[in-house]
Amino acid sequence: MLSPRMPRGQALGPLVLLLLVGGCVASDTESTDYSDAEVLPDSLPSAPAEPLPEFLLEPEDAFIVKNRPVQLRCRASPATQIYFKCNGEWVNQNDHVTRESLDQGTGLVVREVDISVSRTQVEELFGLEDYWCQCVAWSSAGTTKSNRAYVRIAYLRKNFEQEPLGREVQLEQEVLLQCRPPEGMPAAEVDWLKNEDVIDPSQDPNFLITIDNDLIIKQARLSDTANYTCVARNVVAKRRSSTATLIVYVSGGWSSWTEWSECNAQCGRGWQRRTRSCTNPTPLNGGAFCEGPPFQRVTCTTLCPVDGGWTEWAKWSACGTECTHWRSRECQAPPPRNGGKHCSGNMMESKNCTEGLCTRSLAPGTSVAVYAGLVVALLLCVILAICVGALAYRRRRRHLHGDITDSSSALTTGFHPGNYKPPRQDNPHPLHPSAPPDLTATAGHFRGPLYSLQQAVNDSPHKIPMTTSPLLDPLPSLKIKVYNSSTLSSLELPVDISSGDGEILSLKSVGTVGREREYPSHTLSREPGLSTSATLGNLGGRLTIPNTGVSLLVPPGTIPQGKFYEMYLIINKWDKTTLPSEGGQTVLSPVVSCGPSGMLLNRPVVLTLPHCAQLDTPTPDWTLTLKTQTHQGAWEEVLTVGEETLSSPCYLQLEEECCHVLMEQLGTYGLVGQSCPPQPACKRLQLALFAPRAPCLSLDYSLRIYCIHDTPHAFKEVLDLERSLGGVLLEDPKPLVFKDSYHNLRLSIHDIPHTHWRSKLLAKYQEIPFYHIWSGCQRPLHCTFSLERGSLAVSQLTCKICVRQVEGEGQIFQLHTDIQETLPPHSPLPSGGSCLPSSHVGPYAFRLPDSIRQKICASLDAPSARGCDWRLLAHSLGFDRYLNYFATKPSPTGVLLDLWEACHQGDADLVSLATALEEMGKSEVLVVMTTDGDC
Repeated sequence: MLSPRMPRGQALGPLVLLLLVGGCVASDTESTDYSDAEVLPDSLPSAPAEPLPEFLLEPEDAFIVKNRPVQLRCRASPATQIYFKCNGEWVNQNDHVTRESLDQGTGLVVREVDISVSRTQVEELFGLEDYWCQCVAWSSAGTTKSNRAYVRIAYLRKNFEQEPLGREVQLEQEVLLQCRPPEGMPAAEVDWLKNEDVIDPSQDPNFLITIDNDLIIKQARLSDTANYTCVARNVVAKRRSSTATLIVYVSGGWSSWTEWSECNAQCGRGWQRRTRSCTNPTPLNGGAFCEGPPFQRVTCTTLCPVDGGWTEWAKWSACGTECTHWRSRECQAPPPRNGGKHCSGNMMESKNCTEGLCTRSLAPGTSVAVYAGLVVALLLCVILAICVGALAYRRRRRHLHGDITDSSSALTTGFHPGNYKPPRQDNPHPLHPSAPPDLTATAGHFRGPLYSLQQAVNDSPHKIPMTTSPLLDPLPSLKIKVYNSSTLSSLELPVDISSGDGEILSLKSVGTVGREREYPSHTLSREPGLSTSATLGNLGGRLTIPNTGVSLLVPPGTIPQGKFYEMYLIINKWDKTTLPSEGGQTVLSPVVSCGPSGMLLNRPVVLTLPHCAQLDTPTPDWTLTLKTQTHQGAWEEVLTVGEETLSSPCYLQLEEECCHVLMEQLGTYGLVGQSCPPQPACKRLQLALFAPRAPCLSLDYSLRIYCIHDTPHAFKEVLDLERSLGGVLLEDPKPLVFKDSYHNLRLSIHDIPHTHWRSKLLAKYQEIPFYHIWSGCQRPLHCTFSLERGSLAVSQLTCKICVRQVEGEGQIFQLHTDIQETLPPHSPLPSGGSCLPSSHVGPYAFRLPDSIRQKICASLDAPSARGCDWRLLAHSLGFDRYLNYFATKPSPTGVLLDLWEACHQGDADLVSLATALEEMGKSEVLVVMTTDGDC
């Protein structure tokens, strides 16, 4: 059926043509069925013999963008007529734009026609099929149809069906970034942007864009760390996905080990060390740090240099013809070894063997002079010998009865050899029975019968042995007074004169022993309240610095039998010593010196140090290291907790607030720590608030708040400082957990009554830098809040002081005080710093009696097949972190009991030890403890 829009003068032409040719094409009803035509063409076309129309240009699919119509075009030859049919209906002739031309090559007519399709026409179509148009061309031979051209409305949705996601990948790993563009018509094309630059896989073969628009990075490179964006576009619009950040990280790898360093000891046992660095490769972009220790350490032994020594001179040779004889010696006693010095001096010696009288003939006239000189020299020697003998005889008669030393002199002077002489009248310190002995004097040696004079000085036959003298018969023992900075103690020194085994060493006021032993003297200055000392012998003892938590336990048998040393314990002030920390390490304990250094100990002593490391986390976040200071002032690592070996010289028992160090070498020690990745470590701090103790008589008023380590020693140091400044503690210190997070400590004051008070602080808060607190290099740290009251009549002050670590924990002080009154002292003893006596000597220093100790050691030292020996005791007491240390000792049980004594010095009842023994089934030891002890 013809469209009603078909022009009247052209609809009949095809019908007439078909009838003239005999109806040969009448069967094509789609092209020539005009039975229902309403209009007829004005003229009939001619019917020459010509071919069917051929389309030179067919209409193409098109998209309507927004409201802009699309143009459809077709061209055919030969064609007498050409029209568009859209969705089965003819397009009105007036909507066609027709152009006609003649093909110069064939002479055929070429017709071209255009139509315009609007958005309204497309939207008015109802049905499942899209809007389409088709071009139909006529010639005398018949009709030809073009392909259908579809017209659709173009669009592009806003939301992506799937956007790329950022991620972190390891170097050289394959990466897949997925992208599903929004729904659109026509389908959107996808481009990938890397830092806003279009990715072209043809330029970089490491990139691949799949048929599903995904981006594949075949091997991730460091340069591929970037922001990636998926861009979808069609004829309507362009859409961008959210940016996906790709981070290519590099996990660290260890470099090769360096060569072993030289042995740090020039003589004897020392350490060798080698290191490696996490630089192969270096961790980048958050990659994992290398696992394992960055250094290794082994023991080494350096041969000590031995200086050469001369042998004895050989016998003189026979007198030679030159009137001389000679003798020789060799540098073989001992020979120089290991770089030692060679002997100094001559290897051979010669002299005249006739004392001037040579067998050779003398020159005429010289023999008489030689003999005369010899005679004169002989006479002078005889006269000189007679004079010396006379003087010696007269001196012996004058002092014949003065060789016996008075008993009071022997006691007062500590057995000084020599004659007794009364004190001089001009002596400002005459000897007095009540005066303490001079412990700085050198004591003599006594072996066997003791004489008033040393045998090497005078060996005359009339010496009187002091052991047979009635002066010393009633003296069973010798008592020496010992004075130190804090207490006065006396020590009984048993003297078995008949046995000949005793040996008393001289005692120095700063902790040295006798000159005969040549131990190095200690030159550390002693501060009041920071040091203590006592003279200890084989029975042992304990040194304690009150209110600091620092102590030194010297077990029985540590000092050899018959020897006595004045031992000392000193806390080094922070401003007078170098700190043991380096790099990211932090000081966790006071730096303590114990001595005298260089002592030979028969068994380990126990040094107790308080620390401020927070150890209550389930996973270890500290790397703790014990360090010692050399004589040159440098710090060296002694051991790292958890990395002990058989060559470790110490054992460290770690508790929540203190540590106990078993050591066999006295010196200067300190505990340092460092965060153990990935968790940051935490330190325990204390916040102490101080104010002036005296009534405030001016308008100005100040509050000082200290940030100190949570150790008794640090708190005692601040109390002493504020006491000298006239300050008083307002309330108990508050704890603060300070994290290794590089954030500062922030202090601020709030809720000041502004009607009566004002703060002089210009900023809103004060800060203490993180490094000052973490390194511990500045002591003590504090901030001052300066306030000013409106008038002298204002006496009440209320405010809040907030102290917290940025992005961490904090504390608040609620202050309410009367500044016109004298504040009472508020000085609580710090935790673990109870006021204990500064020293205990002998059995009184130990809670466990010696008889019980010996029976426990005898029962547990021997290995047991069932394991019921000292190892089970170590497990029961919690001392089993590194059993190999105790296994190397002659009595492992004895060392364990020493450590138990140190860990329970404040509450050392025998119940805990008895409980451990009862669990082990040692009933025989329990009977002994019940009988001999007070369990």
